Amino acid sequence: MPDLLIELFSEEIPARMQARAADDLKKLVTNGLVDAGLTYASAAAFSTPRRLTLTVEGMLDASPSLVEERKGPKADAPEKAIEGFLRGAGLTRDQLEERDTPKGKILFAMINKPGRPAAEIVAEVLETTIRNFPWPKSMRWGSGSLRWVRPLHSILCILSAEDGAQTVPLTIDGITAGDTTRGHRFLAPYTITVSSFDDYSAKLKRAFVVLDPAERRDTIWNDATNMAFANGLEVVEDAGLLAEVAGLVEYPVVLMGQIGDDFLGLPPEVLQTSMKEHQKFFSVRNPKSGRIERFVTVANRTTADDGATILAGNEKVLSARLSDAKFFWENDLRIAQSEAGMQTWVDRLSNVTFHNKLGTQAELISRMEALAGELAPMVGADAEETRAAARFAKADLSSEMVYEFPELQGLMGSYYAKAAGKSDAIAAAAQDHYAPLGPSDDVPTAPVSIAVALAEKIDKLTGFWAIDEKPTGSKDPFALRRAALGVIRILVENKIHLSVVNLVLRAMGDPEGEFAPELRVVALNTSADGRAIFASEDEEKAGAIPPAMIEAIEFADGIPTSVLSFLHDRLKVYLKDQGVRHDIIDACIAMPQNDDLTLLVKRAKALSETLKTDDGENLIQGFKRANNILSQAEDADGVEYSFGADIKFAETEEERALFAALDTAEAQIKPAMEAQDFGTAMSAMASLRGPIDAFFDAVQVNADNETVRRNRLNLLSRIRTICSSVADLTKIDG
Repeated sequence: MPDLLIELFSEEIPARMQARAADDLKKLVTNGLVDAGLTYASAAAFSTPRRLTLTVEGMLDASPSLVEERKGPKADAPEKAIEGFLRGAGLTRDQLEERDTPKGKILFAMINKPGRPAAEIVAEVLETTIRNFPWPKSMRWGSGSLRWVRPLHSILCILSAEDGAQTVPLTIDGITAGDTTRGHRFLAPYTITVSSFDDYSAKLKRAFVVLDPAERRDTIWNDATNMAFANGLEVVEDAGLLAEVAGLVEYPVVLMGQIGDDFLGLPPEVLQTSMKEHQKFFSVRNPKSGRIERFVTVANRTTADDGATILAGNEKVLSARLSDAKFFWENDLRIAQSEAGMQTWVDRLSNVTFHNKLGTQAELISRMEALAGELAPMVGADAEETRAAARFAKADLSSEMVYEFPELQGLMGSYYAKAAGKSDAIAAAAQDHYAPLGPSDDVPTAPVSIAVALAEKIDKLTGFWAIDEKPTGSKDPFALRRAALGVIRILVENKIHLSVVNLVLRAMGDPEGEFAPELRVVALNTSADGRAIFASEDEEKAGAIPPAMIEAIEFADGIPTSVLSFLHDRLKVYLKDQGVRHDIIDACIAMPQNDDLTLLVKRAKALSETLKTDDGENLIQGFKRANNILSQAEDADGVEYSFGADIKFAETEEERALFAALDTAEAQIKPAMEAQDFGTAMSAMASLRGPIDAFFDAVQVNADNETVRRNRLNLLSRIRTICSSVADLTKIDG
């Protein structure tokens, strides 16, 4: 069984494309081989800046011969139909088989497909792969028609077996496949002839090419950390930069350089970002002071002076880059510490568009300031301090440092706020109000930061809903899904109980008073059909808002409840990752106060844990049986059996036991639900499993005696009512 070795040798492949290209080469070639009948034992792909390599071991030396049975027309079919079938099968009439079937005599063709040698199949599959390779970007060169990410120089394609190696005959756009490759561009630029993958990898290593990207990553990291440790320092971890640098070199040589003393006073994040973005340097930190003091660069070759010339050049270029960063930093500090301070930057944002339908960044800040001020007392923050934090949270967007390095937004705002004499809470909010940016990021925990972060995200969701720019399919250009998940995580992880509908209504308040503040805080809940329920619909608070003003409250064409529905969808994803089933979440969403996301999560997790027990799981079956019988009876009788169950009409011990169990459960569930102690409520509900099972085993609900029947149906209604007070169990699967 031969082994296959393929190498596609080209000019430098961008580092970001290498891993995907190696996977694509493996998938396209191996799938093509298998489709053609060539199975194999194993395959592996590798990449360097100048080559994509695939090795396939234990491959068949030829595809197997096959016999295909093809069903044709009836034996007495018209001659033209039979002739057409013969042409398609490539046979003559006497080569067909005639078989008796339930539909009469049918003609069958047995078509022999002889096997093909591996070399022929490999050449065909590889040519198709190269000509249709899915590069994100590709180019043509010279006068040929072939497209590749960079000019393709050579193709190595051999089949190796115990009796030697065979070059696969293949020519693509003037490039003929062979058994040769080249070593390192500078250290070993000569031609290398290979006979197998082991021979290939060994000779490449001697020619200063490390084929495996994982090995290059390990070499870089081990050498860098050892070098830093020897100097009492540590390398700042950056997995993305490590993968990128490993894709820039074929033979990594790690060098450590100095940062000029003039630049050591810059914030460490500025140094780290500048070196990473412009030079692809790793930052080396002093663990005692936290300062970035040195850098690590990775060269692609050894030199006679052990990299001294390379380091000197890198240090010179770095000095120029950091001189710019130092200028930005000092100029920004001068503005932050001036009399006008950070307000200068806020004023400039009036000329920066946030969205053409949602106004400028300054208008966004104004909305955030108002909403954050209203949120402050709800999360335990000082209102004045919170409004100030929201006012300056995005001020650094006008700074020169953030203009140069946008990824430092928020962080630089924190530095500048401290320099301007702002409180620690205001400085922290500048950085934290963007969080969380990803599912693994920490959420803000300080009250001021929480209020500003919520204000920013609620305003974004409300604004884009108002202009009908909702996410569609996989498209989410304004990161609204991330904003929704941020709202969920901030509320849930900080155990904050707030009405999301209330927050959206507050965010939609017209600053000029078209919708008075009192109209923006009255949404109490949403009904099962997604309709907002307002205070004036609550009997206890009737008259709190004039009925004529209800229409004014619902000015948003369902935006608050639409945003809530979107948050519920994101909540399902959030809880699914924590092992809570979608149907359990639906059962809790159907309950009152479903716009309190923290309460909703607490209820869903309690129900999830309950349904993992035998009692909880079996209770669902008993509840659904009771609900089905009751619903059918109500439909048939045209009445609602919702009251009047009386123990005096009970005829069996099982009935009386169920009455007692329901009384006990109800006495436990009602106060537990009022105290939001869902664990106790769910446990009390699950305790009904035994009495309900015993009732159905011993009692016929639809008894001949009409009084007894009505009493039993009303008893089932009590089961439905008590269980439904905890969650809508009709939505549970199973």
